[in-house]
Amino acid sequence: MTAVIVALVLVGLYWTLLYRGVSLPVFTGVTVAVVAALWAIGMLGPIGVAVAAVLIGVPLAVFNIVPVRRALLTKRLYGVFRQILPEMGPTEKEALEAGDVWWEAEMFRGRPDWKQLHDFKLTQLTAEEQSFLDNETEQLCSMIDDWQVNFELKDLPEDVWDYIRNNGFFAMLIPKEHGGLGFSAYGQSCVVAKIATRSLTAAVTVMVPNSLGPGELLTHYGTKEQQEKWLPGLASGKELPCFALTGVEVGSDATKMPDTGIVCKRTIDGEEVLGLSLNFNKRYITLAPVATMMGLAFKLKDPDGLLGDPDTVDYGITCALLATDTPGVKIGRRHFPGATFMNGPIQGEDVFVPIDAIIGGPDKAGKGWRMLVECLSAGRGISLPALSTATGKGMYGITAAYSRIRRQFGTEIGNFEGVQEGLGVIGGYAYILENVRNLTASGVDHCTPSVVTAMIKYHATEMMRTVITHSMDIHSGRGIIMGPRNYLAAAYQALPVAITVEGANIMTRSLMVFGQGAIRCHPYVYSEMEAAHNPDFNAGLQEFDRLLFSHIGYSVNRAVRAFTLGITGARLAKAPLDNAMSGYYQHLERFSAALAFCADLSMGTLGGALKLKESTSARLGDVLSHLYMASATLKGFEVNGGTDEDKVHATWALEYHLHAIENAFHEFVRNYPVKAARPVLKLIALPRGRRFSGPSDRQNAAVCDMMLGMKLDSEFGKRMSYDLYIGRGENDPTGRLMNAFEKLQQVDSFYSDFLRGVKHGEIEGETVEDQLQDALSKQLLSADQADQIREYDRLRYDVLLTDDFSKEYLVNPLSEEARRAEGRPADLRIAS
Repeated sequence: MTAVIVALVLVGLYWTLLYRGVSLPVFTGVTVAVVAALWAIGMLGPIGVAVAAVLIGVPLAVFNIVPVRRALLTKRLYGVFRQILPEMGPTEKEALEAGDVWWEAEMFRGRPDWKQLHDFKLTQLTAEEQSFLDNETEQLCSMIDDWQVNFELKDLPEDVWDYIRNNGFFAMLIPKEHGGLGFSAYGQSCVVAKIATRSLTAAVTVMVPNSLGPGELLTHYGTKEQQEKWLPGLASGKELPCFALTGVEVGSDATKMPDTGIVCKRTIDGEEVLGLSLNFNKRYITLAPVATMMGLAFKLKDPDGLLGDPDTVDYGITCALLATDTPGVKIGRRHFPGATFMNGPIQGEDVFVPIDAIIGGPDKAGKGWRMLVECLSAGRGISLPALSTATGKGMYGITAAYSRIRRQFGTEIGNFEGVQEGLGVIGGYAYILENVRNLTASGVDHCTPSVVTAMIKYHATEMMRTVITHSMDIHSGRGIIMGPRNYLAAAYQALPVAITVEGANIMTRSLMVFGQGAIRCHPYVYSEMEAAHNPDFNAGLQEFDRLLFSHIGYSVNRAVRAFTLGITGARLAKAPLDNAMSGYYQHLERFSAALAFCADLSMGTLGGALKLKESTSARLGDVLSHLYMASATLKGFEVNGGTDEDKVHATWALEYHLHAIENAFHEFVRNYPVKAARPVLKLIALPRGRRFSGPSDRQNAAVCDMMLGMKLDSEFGKRMSYDLYIGRGENDPTGRLMNAFEKLQQVDSFYSDFLRGVKHGEIEGETVEDQLQDALSKQLLSADQADQIREYDRLRYDVLLTDDFSKEYLVNPLSEEARRAEGRPADLRIAS
């Protein structure tokens, strides 16, 4: 019996050591003490001590004596690792090194430091940014008739273009010293989100110059002369920029770019000028048809060594700036991507520009890819999450309002469980998107989090896709018929743009999130790769040895932690706060540990083949993404005071994320390429199987109840709508809806009694007017109440109407006669 107790104590002791992740010297010291204690109490005799010395002491001695360990073990492993590790091309290396790792690394490494998240300050709008949002942005939105933009003009009206140019909308990221607004990433995000709730075309027009483009590249990498030459014009709107990157056969794989710039000399105005002969064929370039200046990505070649390095011919991807009226540039034609923002091809044949057209000057020759990846990383964290959040929060209010106004079978359609299934998803996603957008944009204000922005681009736009689809389903025919009344169709039609831009979602999910995240976020892998590529064998060996044994201890610790937390329901994990969300912190820590181990085992068993197993890496990427998004929800919950509304929405969101994490792990294990590893992976990741089923019907209904009863002037309502544009005119597409919804809230108490009386035959009449007169005669309503119901019924009916047009207008919407017949402004200007 004593032996059993001692054995259990020893198992508990060593399990605790591994769970806590003690260092190798501490582990060794404890082991020596255990052997000594067993000898002292007589449980180990001389033979037992000798056996322990051979079986335990010798290996521990080898592991702890670094020169011995290095000679006997690490040197051979290092040699094999150097041979099998593929060479990392400069483009791949630059992509991996671009940007920073941030909070996502904590979620990846299996032991998140929650204090880091809680101490992080979300960016707040400055007084200047708030004023711009409330005034200039509000005014811009009020000027836009999106039906006119999308159907009649297929462009923004000239007065809108002028307003955007003259009021700094193209200059939000440009520093104030160059005439720009110098807004934070979060400030830019709020402006883009608000515009997007009015017009996707206007939002894209504004966001592109403030995302990947000449302005950002010049700000970060341009020479002083380039900044002084171009930035004031960009800030004032005199210059309209575009950036030409994507080509006919070049999308995600920029290394196959056929566009070239050959260093050469030309005689210009009697003087010999060193420059570039550019040949390119680009497409999908936003603002290209109207741009006055362009950034261009191309492969730089210097066959004659004119840049001063005769040994270098191929410099690689480089970026340059040039005016679009430079001889040889062909520009002006348009693509039509389902939305009407300016987008088109650009070609150039033997376009000559001076060598100082290279962004950053000749010293930046061949450095273009890193510049692009870093700027693209930041842009992904601002613009596309802003569009997605605008859609989520916009549909939150709009679809909830419509679900109350629209009645079928004698009841509001929002009361049907089938409608609530989709409505609850809209509400939950909107809450997730807002918190993720806030955390990510704030992160961009502090660093350049490349992995985070890739994962959020993918998940935010996919959530947007789902939100729009559910909204269309709930609106049914009201959302299909296009016209000035329709506030859904333009977003639905343009949705594929967000899915494909800045990296198609399929590629982003399957290649970028985990492919880059696993290496950048891991505490040892990238450093081990660098050690393996060290041309000094001995120096590389020393560093590799140190990293390898730290890595082994890290992986064992994460496996033990994940398994322990898994079988105990994460109860041993420490939550940073004691509140309604405490349990969710614990579960996220458990899954973080499981991800760390699964990532290690995957890289160990699959090696370089892992990046070819795209579904495998994509599922691990999904785990990392949902861990990050769930932590953003927890951050938002705490920042906003944990209100009742936040509790309902945050619970829905976290149940959704944990369900998605378990499903990703399940599919990862079930389909893992190395079958022998599947039992181990399942034991660590899901030792008790899947425990989370997603938001329940009750939780979904709780979100729906809040959506259907939410008032815009409530604290939560203001938070969910502060950066949205809500038109107020009766002829405004969203204004007529929200006016009716607010009127419904005013009459709700007695309107419900009125409808109930009609249903039960207490109030009679064929029409609403007859019913009101009958209710008045029976003193079931006051005259004032009847007038309010009469007004609401007029507004309600107007909301349900759809547009219809003459054949002449549909054929030629710019015809003066057709416009007059449809009541459209003859001069194509917005009525004030």
